[in-house]
Amino acid sequence: MMAFPRDIPVFLLCGGLGTRLREQTEFMPKPMVPIGGRPILWHVMRTYAHHGFKRFVLCLGYKAEVIKDYFLNYSSMNSDFTVHLTTNEVDVHSIDHEDDWQVTLAYTGQATMTGARVARAAAKYLGDAEHFAVTYGDGLTDANLADELRFHLAHDRIWTVLGVNPPSRFGELKLNGDHEVRVFDEKPQFGESWINGGYFLFDRAFLDYVDTDESCVLERQPLVRLAQEGQLSMYRHAGYWSCMDTQRDCDRLGHLWSVGKAPWRI
Repeated sequence: MMAFPRDIPVFLLCGGLGTRLREQTEFMPKPMVPIGGRPILWHVMRTYAHHGFKRFVLCLGYKAEVIKDYFLNYSSMNSDFTVHLTTNEVDVHSIDHEDDWQVTLAYTGQATMTGARVARAAAKYLGDAEHFAVTYGDGLTDANLADELRFHLAHDRIWTVLGVNPPSRFGELKLNGDHEVRVFDEKPQFGESWINGGYFLFDRAFLDYVDTDESCVLERQPLVRLAQEGQLSMYRHAGYWSCMDTQRDCDRLGHLWSVGKAPWRI
């Protein structure tokens, strides 16, 4: 069955506590941590939109009100406007952005795990779509997500994952004998090892593998079972990918954006 990016709802997991980034997430949910003056969530959505995906369902939990407020005031915060103080009416004079997105904000529970968040939001907002995308609110890439969709449709499996091959965070030492260092590589690639890049595509049949019980974790039993059943394809991406787990990651991504060297920049 043919499908185009505009037909594909994108479910973004935005409900976690972000405990490893406590410096920021004490006050806001992790997807709202700013990179270059915009929430990292905006950067993720912008990448999808660049490839034609315009329908988003945000699976909210921790500090959901912060994300809701951001999108409720999105146009006014990015435009000139006049407030009539006697009536509290607002006139937006011009829309100073091109983001023609449809954004659904779905509260999926405070302590709900990732699989249950998808199941709860999809039960209400998947509609009649035969395919849908899922990703996290903290990973950036320059992958061609429209190509990933074409790959997913061509391989006729329930699940496709973006496989990435990022450099190691740590330098690698290769020894000659017990003590002599012969090779020092500051940020080696993982060779032929690929890791989960967090940009998923699913057929509707995936909903049979998850449930709405808050303990359902997407990355455990559901995805392990799909792999065991031969229902997993990997779309390889050898380009840029990075997640934001720590304050160091946040600072690095912000620096790339500020100096105009962010590979994911549209």
